[in-house]
Amino acid sequence: MITPGFAHTMARYNAWQNSQLIPSLEALTEPELTQDRGAFFGSIFATLNHLMWGDQMWLFRFGFSPEPNVPAQQHKELTGSLGEWIVARKKTDATILEWVSGLTQETLDTDVKWYSVLSDAQMSTPMDMAVMHFFNHQTHHRGQVHAMLTAAGQPAPVSDIPFMPEG
Repeated sequence: MITPGFAHTMARYNAWQNSQLIPSLEALTEPELTQDRGAFFGSIFATLNHLMWGDQMWLFRFGFSPEPNVPAQQHKELTGSLGEWIVARKKTDATILEWVSGLTQETLDTDVKWYSVLSDAQMSTPMDMAVMHFFNHQTHHRGQVHAMLTAAGQPAPVSDIPFMPEG
């Protein structure tokens, strides 16, 4: 269904998009970052933490990194400040790029299995579907952040893949 090349392109896109958010985020005060804006997770900062928690949890499920350092119920509090988030985000994005560099079609054609605390059940899904979900989840929540940044008067980055720098 998908290829390792697709995953590599999406990992590059993820890192590019996250790096472009930083100047707009840094222009906001802490109260502006944490203000409830009516989004699913409330604030810009809570949404960013949720997104990174999800990335870390999927990397754990894929067998590539440790579990996030907070339980699912605290996903919106993964990091305590924008500075801490930036450091963790860059590290997580580097981990994603490292993970996809070793991803093979053989791996994509297997299943991924995990225990879901939220569902209280063993889960299994084709790996290629899980990888598509992983990248789609990022894009979905970055879109929410994009909308909240725009509403807060901040410039939001270009998000079109054809404009992604080569690399």
